[in-house]
Amino acid sequence: MRAWNRAKLLWSFLRGHARVPALPVEYIVETTAKCNIYCPMCPRETHPQPKEDMEEQTFQRLTDSAAATAEHMMLIGLGEPLLDRRIFDRIHHCARHGISTLISTNGTLLDEQAAERLLSTPLEHITLSFDGYSKETFEFYRKGARFERVRDNFVRFCRMKHERKSKLQIVVQMVRMDGNRHEVEEFARFWRAVPGVDLIRVKEDETNLMNPEAAKGRAWKHPCHYLWRGAMYVKHNGDVYPCCQSYMLDGEPLGNINSQGLPEIFNGPAMMEMRRLHVAGRAGEIGICSRCCTAIPHPILAAGSLVLHGRVVRSLLPLIERLAYRYFPKGYFGDGALNPQTPASTAPDLVQLKPPATSASARSSSSADSTPTRTPDA
Repeated sequence: MRAWNRAKLLWSFLRGHARVPALPVEYIVETTAKCNIYCPMCPRETHPQPKEDMEEQTFQRLTDSAAATAEHMMLIGLGEPLLDRRIFDRIHHCARHGISTLISTNGTLLDEQAAERLLSTPLEHITLSFDGYSKETFEFYRKGARFERVRDNFVRFCRMKHERKSKLQIVVQMVRMDGNRHEVEEFARFWRAVPGVDLIRVKEDETNLMNPEAAKGRAWKHPCHYLWRGAMYVKHNGDVYPCCQSYMLDGEPLGNINSQGLPEIFNGPAMMEMRRLHVAGRAGEIGICSRCCTAIPHPILAAGSLVLHGRVVRSLLPLIERLAYRYFPKGYFGDGALNPQTPASTAPDLVQLKPPATSASARSSSSADSTPTRTPDA
């Protein structure tokens, strides 16, 4: 069923069909709108969020509707997933439907007990957000989070994963901004030494709240595959948006999963009109699309993402991004393989790592000083 669904999505994308006889393979599901820190680059600072979790009825309605076709759900949004008291059950619920899951965490709540519970779930991918190498930089971008505590939580979690020989993919991620660009090399060097880390990812800020001018006047060269493949963005209240950026850019919801079915929303008038405009080369006429700064793959890469199962695509994505930025900034892939809305000189660095060896130096202790020159004990 999933392979056939992907085939129909691929055909519709390649032919530029506005109506799609299939459903997305990927969703972003905001299971909670609650967060416990303040980050100046986060959209929740311009879009205040209620202190609410997604109702269980809403979550189950979504997963039941998508069960036959969905391949991957990112249980993230504008909240911290570990504040959702049902997050562990929801990961299991997705797995029972054959849907792989990802979460991203700020690490403040990832103590040993939470780490044990998380590693006991069928979670397949986790992003550990750590936007700085030094205490000063980290706590500027992650206000309310304590550098030493988050660092130690992450290191312990990675080591626990490594010791259990878990297949969970761990990505440590920094969003590169003006205040932390100078720390990228030290950041990568530190996390390379931590057993259990699979990938180190340094990406550009796609919200542009810290640099609003960067979001003006996007020139679209190819249709956005999100409108066919997903990921569709489902807010905690059930509102459905065409992608994760559309809500942050003040777009209107396409519908609500509590009162409408997924096929009705996915092929509603607004969604089909967006597809028509993208295919016609008029995506810039859509307000949210004209201000979007997300890197968009060339159609060759987008089509490839529909040939493979979503689980495989998600595991390969960081490596694909790295190769595309490094080897195909221009050429037969078009004007930038991922068409990033950033100058080529600042294209994101993505580092593919082999599982690091557990050397004596990697196991050595670190005091809680202002820069993590050695990996701290768990």
